[in-house]
Amino acid sequence: MALAGLLLTIALASCGGGPELSPLGADARVLAFGDSLTFGSGAPTGRGYPEVLAELTGLEVINAGIPGETTTEGRQRLPGILAEHGPALVVLVHGGNDILRRQPAQTTRNNLIAMVEAIRHSGAQVVMLALPGASLTLAPPKYYAEVANIERVPIDDRILQRLMRSPEYKSDQVHFNAAGYRHMAEAVRDLLLKTGAL
Repeated sequence: MALAGLLLTIALASCGGGPELSPLGADARVLAFGDSLTFGSGAPTGRGYPEVLAELTGLEVINAGIPGETTTEGRQRLPGILAEHGPALVVLVHGGNDILRRQPAQTTRNNLIAMVEAIRHSGAQVVMLALPGASLTLAPPKYYAEVANIERVPIDDRILQRLMRSPEYKSDQVHFNAAGYRHMAEAVRDLLLKTGAL
């Protein structure tokens, strides 16, 4: 029964039926934190998902993506970025380089938990997107669902897997084109709508 309850909680969280967020004010600042998929690698300047998310929501969205960054590096960088920008909400999209470099799953899991806790300690809310795994199906590593469940974080664990499996949305093997990043931004907006932030 305990396992069934855990699986139900994870399933609800992944489809937007889990944790709720507080509504964001019109002047709320959103921080997009991650690696190259946050930076917008593969798309023209200004066509990454943070810039499109700003257009879709009317909110200020800060692009804090660093190509090539691992979660260990992101965990170290995050506190300074939070202090500098004071966001009301953080969109955490991290771990792709850990997967590509075959970092230990426990290390990535611990780093994601530490980042979520640092975000909350700063007073901000947080949502996550799960990165595709290295399998043929591109299913996200299970630690994304575990972190979302443990920390009660709203998560979309489908959009990046779907986009990675769709060549028309990609600029290369691991990055999206402008159309792909637009779909990514729309998924984040929808997650914020489902959880009550918008």
